[in-house]
Amino acid sequence: MTPMTPFAALHHGAAPLLLPNAWDHASAAALVARGFPAVGTTSLGVAAAAGLPDGSSATREETLRLALVLGSGPGLISVDAEDGYSDDPEEVAAFARQLAAVGAVGVNLEDRLGDPARHAAKIAAVKAAVPGLFVNARTDTHWLGDGREDLGRRLDAYQEAGADGVFVPGLADAGEIEALVKDLDVPLNVLLGPAGPSFPRLAELGVRRVSLGSLLYRVALGAALDAVGEITAGRAPAGAIPTYGQVEALARQDTPS
Repeated sequence: MTPMTPFAALHHGAAPLLLPNAWDHASAAALVARGFPAVGTTSLGVAAAAGLPDGSSATREETLRLALVLGSGPGLISVDAEDGYSDDPEEVAAFARQLAAVGAVGVNLEDRLGDPARHAAKIAAVKAAVPGLFVNARTDTHWLGDGREDLGRRLDAYQEAGADGVFVPGLADAGEIEALVKDLDVPLNVLLGPAGPSFPRLAELGVRRVSLGSLLYRVALGAALDAVGEITAGRAPAGAIPTYGQVEALARQDTPS
């Protein structure tokens, strides 16, 4: 497991780590300026912004480029690297080295319901290459499957391989979450969703990290469309709109006023 780095310590505080997910420099800088100590990236947001498909290993260079920009900023950055962009554990480890070299402190790796032994090998290779990088091992049993896959077997393999945390997006049943927390030796990460428990309830259940995934990116797109609709109807867009100066401050990595 990772030494107790500042990012790892955020998973063991009084409250769960609420990890908002950014898709570019401005969104990450805005979240850090709002007071979030750590920010994740969203593979869907990065892919969509670049006009590429998500989950197809097409965004390796865009992800590394974003990590390079964000890694020198004031916040802690954890990178969503899909499945590591390769089936070869050593290639995944090499990419992890690149992420760490530009300042990333964590990486999220998904198994896509593939061979758990192969995913465990990727985790072990990354931990051997970059021991201080927090590896969040995602299993898609509830995201791509029906939730009845061998969840325990997968998570056991990933923990044994050295994962610092495990992520089960789509897990929404409070009883299942509580039972899983008791069975794990590492922090559980859950994706906040409309069908699942609220953030305070997840804290009560023992969840240690709560991700927002692509939610903020989708909300931003929705707000843009709503604003265009209001303008077309002759009304001023609703909601808070950052000024030019505030956006320029984000570009300089300043704290906007």
